[in-house]
Amino acid sequence: MINNNCLLCNDAKCTRACGVMDPARILRSLYFDNEEVVANYLDDDVACNYCDERCRDACPVKVNIRDIVTGIKKPEKKYEIDYECLRSEFCGLPLENPFLLSSSVISSTYDMCARAFEAGWGGAAFKTICLMDINEASPRFSAIKGDNQRIIGFKNIEQLSDHALVENLEIFRRLKDNYPDKFLLVSIMGRNDEEWAYLADVLNDSGADALELNFSCPNMTEGETGSDVGQIPELVEHYCRIVKQHTRLPFIAKLTPNVTDITESADAAIRGGADGVAAINTIKSLIEVSIDRDEEVIYASIGGYSGKAVKPIALRFITELAKDRNLQDKHISAMGGIETWRDALEFIVLGADTIQVTTAVMLYGYRIIDDIKDGVALCLKKNNIPHITDMEKITTDKIIPTDSLDRSYIIYPKFLRDKCVGCQRCYISCMDGGHQAISIVEDRPVLDPKKCVGCHLCVLVCPQNAIISSGIKVPKKR
Repeated sequence: MINNNCLLCNDAKCTRACGVMDPARILRSLYFDNEEVVANYLDDDVACNYCDERCRDACPVKVNIRDIVTGIKKPEKKYEIDYECLRSEFCGLPLENPFLLSSSVISSTYDMCARAFEAGWGGAAFKTICLMDINEASPRFSAIKGDNQRIIGFKNIEQLSDHALVENLEIFRRLKDNYPDKFLLVSIMGRNDEEWAYLADVLNDSGADALELNFSCPNMTEGETGSDVGQIPELVEHYCRIVKQHTRLPFIAKLTPNVTDITESADAAIRGGADGVAAINTIKSLIEVSIDRDEEVIYASIGGYSGKAVKPIALRFITELAKDRNLQDKHISAMGGIETWRDALEFIVLGADTIQVTTAVMLYGYRIIDDIKDGVALCLKKNNIPHITDMEKITTDKIIPTDSLDRSYIIYPKFLRDKCVGCQRCYISCMDGGHQAISIVEDRPVLDPKKCVGCHLCVLVCPQNAIISSGIKVPKKR
């Protein structure tokens, strides 16, 4: 991945200044791990070779765009990208592509869904509708940032749609009238049998293509709703049965990750008549802690945690669902930390049928669909895979517990001297958090293979990517 400090501007000044190509689009693609896509559509004799760097002069942070673009490695072969390979389905219903907005603030109005559809998303799970009075807190978002100020963990106490039911029903009809080929998944939540039944009834002729039952929101102010229900398989099954009796639409159950075994709730949903499941919603977490004693109010609140940081947890849950025999031939819609096309494909090879995204859209906008679609389509083309549904799923026997790992060898790190700047971060981490296998000679790190156990902590902490895996398996000495 090519690093740059592009701000991902809206109506970017660099593109306006260039007039020949779209530098902002190129930098955005690089930001989202799409260097191969950029290389695929750049001209062999790129215009940057002859420019006067007006784009850099216009850039508010003076990104060296010309050097970045001219430094992109030319591909051995170029490919025609065809989005037809992305066509998919949701419980037997056709999808333009398997990438959907997940039920949240990003899919809460007609205009928002319409702009997402125009941008290229295959559909949207509309923000959960209900019969409750929703009163949101302010502010209701917080975040954890990396050292480059990129948000890696996102926290929220957002609840459900605060629009009246009649208003939402009109939105659904308009969306289906104006975007008949886009998929409309409507999320619902009730407080009792009567509300679940009523919502299922009124949505039959609303324009909704399918329903998603919200058993997962961690932010509800009323008990026996959201994740409170999702943690009790008997209630999940019960409410699914109620909906099954009242809907003519396919429906899936959105499950909470705030459980020990997610398959218990998944199996309950299938017993209740659900056509599949969705996972994961946000993970319960503490939103904010104030330690400033000068503030008049010091408080913290429990909310949901999402973003890039939760992806490994989401992948684990999707793996468990894909292994569940009761979910064979049932739809699995995955979400949790998805930003790039690689993220999306990781979930798909683990068994997901559709991909839902929220946090990345909140941070970067609906425009990220361009790079998700381009990256996946190019990957399929390069690997001679005709269709996304032909992606080979990882079989369950390839996902093994830690006690089954091969522990007979060590893979040593490899130090790239031409990249090393002598910061000695690897030395500090190895000394204080590893196995004291690195020493400093003439201001540069040197590895002692007799002490190194191949943990690769040094690979992870190097800020210059000057330490990589050697990839060579060296048998352990007995």
